[in-house]
Amino acid sequence: MASNRPSIKEQMQRVREEAIVAVVNRLLATKGYDAMTVDEVAAEAGLAKASLYKLFSSKEQLAAAAMVAALDRALGFVDGLRAAAAEAGPRGAARPIDQLRAVARWAMETQLAGEMPVLPSHNSALSAALQGNDDYMDRLIGLSNKLGIWIAEAEAAGQLNTSLPGELVLYTLFARACDPVVAMLRDSGQYTNAQIVDWVAASTFDGLAAR
Repeated sequence: MASNRPSIKEQMQRVREEAIVAVVNRLLATKGYDAMTVDEVAAEAGLAKASLYKLFSSKEQLAAAAMVAALDRALGFVDGLRAAAAEAGPRGAARPIDQLRAVARWAMETQLAGEMPVLPSHNSALSAALQGNDDYMDRLIGLSNKLGIWIAEAEAAGQLNTSLPGELVLYTLFARACDPVVAMLRDSGQYTNAQIVDWVAASTFDGLAAR
């Protein structure tokens, strides 16, 4: 009977790929896509550039792999929230708006920890690579759908401004993962990470106007 267990060679290649993606994730989080170079990735991963290209054919593929890993972490966090809500039952579960707030806070905390890749808003080559990557698109759609359920539930419960399209709410949540306000407040050195997350979360969900 054939075994589905990966061979030693396949396991070693996977470990190598994960190490490369970890390097790319850190560089994207600290330097951004434009400043990151393939030479830099190869050097930090301890590989010859030619060996790196055998696993990832371009800088765009490296960034796409990092984004797939980031979406996996986001999906894991969201699924954890959903599991906790199911275990708590209807009376004990967090409100949909609080689930969305938790996701926004997680995204900002991940960014502050230097673990969230930062990509340019507009880059044709990278955009094409991401849109042509089935793993990336499947995870992005899955995450959007799961957040979309909470958005719809929060709207139905009167917890969100129903005059705003759900798509805007979704994109606002995604924006918290790479919000320049978060980085600027951190780099000022005047505030703690907890303060930054509290303030940006409050402005996101409660607005800036006095209450």
